[in-house]
Amino acid sequence: MTSMKHDTVVENSHKYLMHTYARHPVALLKGRGMRVLSGDGREYLDFIAGIAVNSLGHCHPKVVVALQKQAQRLLHVSNLYHIVPQTKLAELLVKNSFADKVFFCNSGAEAVEAAVKLARKFSKDEFGQDRYEVVAAQESFHGRTMAALSATGQEKYWRGFGPMLQGFRFVPFNNLESLKAAIGQHVCAVLLEPIQAEGGIKIPHPDYLHRVREICDKKNVLLILDEIQTGIGRTGKLFAHEHSGITPDIMTLAKGLGGGVAIGAMLATDRVAKAFVPGSHASTFGGNPIACATALATLETILEDGVIINAAERMGRYLIKRLEGVQSKFPGLIREVRGVGLLCGMELVGVDCSKVVKAAMDVGLLIACAGTNVIRFSPPLIVTEEDIDEMINLLTKILADFEA
Repeated sequence: MTSMKHDTVVENSHKYLMHTYARHPVALLKGRGMRVLSGDGREYLDFIAGIAVNSLGHCHPKVVVALQKQAQRLLHVSNLYHIVPQTKLAELLVKNSFADKVFFCNSGAEAVEAAVKLARKFSKDEFGQDRYEVVAAQESFHGRTMAALSATGQEKYWRGFGPMLQGFRFVPFNNLESLKAAIGQHVCAVLLEPIQAEGGIKIPHPDYLHRVREICDKKNVLLILDEIQTGIGRTGKLFAHEHSGITPDIMTLAKGLGGGVAIGAMLATDRVAKAFVPGSHASTFGGNPIACATALATLETILEDGVIINAAERMGRYLIKRLEGVQSKFPGLIREVRGVGLLCGMELVGVDCSKVVKAAMDVGLLIACAGTNVIRFSPPLIVTEEDIDEMINLLTKILADFEA
């Protein structure tokens, strides 16, 4: 792809695609590991990983081979039939989680939709028609479809799409007293992210999820954990809730599960999953052979190749340490560094996060914003110390220009 063709791609994207994204003027052409190459020949160090999607980096050999082999066998048959890689993936997820059953879909938002439907169906079956409300957190993010959007505690995403669906109420994140007070007779479930990622990498008190679990048990309501961004090794455990030593009743997954291919999943215990019977819920493309074969290769690699240990005990701690070093150099620009594993945030003050992201692109670094003014770092789980050092050097130069 020449520079002329690259520019044409950018122009045609503006011309033919709906303007639902504030895209950067770059057309990425190919990638390998931690790096991607644009059509005009520029190389970028990727510390956002497709928003925590490319968990094994770009075009990991095991993931690519699994996709290629499956593409030669079978592309799609629908869920009218049993699908071999779907069954294998479900078994692997169940054996490595709290869950007994899995429902596959195509995205995180779809997984949240399925979770809300299952919680309501279970509660109506068990307790009657008046159990339907879901308590979620302020500043949360659960997706863009109407139910997922209605469960998202950020009004800026609602504008122009109201009225939101009924049956959702919001409480401050990391506030147990507010949560207790919000659980009335109509509540069927509590829906939380273990870490609010889109909300600005907000980490609750270490005892928070444990106490939430106790409240849900006492009130006899379900606990749904949205692990779409925090799951699949991102925080140094396969699932972020494992840090708290608790289990949910329902969990949603997507992003890193497919290693770059679109897939979503909703997991539940047998007690809850029994509420879904034939006809309760469905997805034509959910759990298709291509997505499941790719996700299976991704998950097997993460479980077997020491990737999670790399994310938590090594690179996660190293990344935080290096980011804190940057903070010490620019105390006037950086309010706080926080994170767990390889999901980290740097909260800025006095400088626009989006301008930092643009400056980073200009020097060959891909990062992104989260929350109000937080730089989000979610590199592939295969990141090395050398990659982190290179990123820190680039970031330091950028921030020095802003300070000047």
